[in-house]
Amino acid sequence: MAGKPTWATRTPVDPEDACPIGPVVDIVFSRWTTPILWSLNEHGRQRFVELERRIATITPKVLTQRLRQLERDGLIVRTYYPEVPPRVEYEISELGRSLAPLFAHLAEWSAANLGQVEQARHDYDTQPGH
Repeated sequence: MAGKPTWATRTPVDPEDACPIGPVVDIVFSRWTTPILWSLNEHGRQRFVELERRIATITPKVLTQRLRQLERDGLIVRTYYPEVPPRVEYEISELGRSLAPLFAHLAEWSAANLGQVEQARHDYDTQPGH
């Protein structure tokens, strides 16, 4: 039977409908967001310099950008103290803290399964043609 293939007649699906956790993954698991949230959750309120020391490979520019985005998303709270010199502290918000069980599950999954992932990568990479 001639006609369009079935894939061509499908109605496009909004990515959020196809994967409802996509927006959450974009917010929480971007390159530097996870280490920042983890640090604030584990170590409490911190100044910029403390975060910078704990996440040693992040540049000040990127840390500033990520902190602003996390504040905008409601995952952290920025407190400004009008002292001389001015002091700014960051802490995880209640909304950000609600991610702690998710991070705990991911840490458990990581401990239980990353070895298998590394083995699968090794097996794949050592196959002829890869």
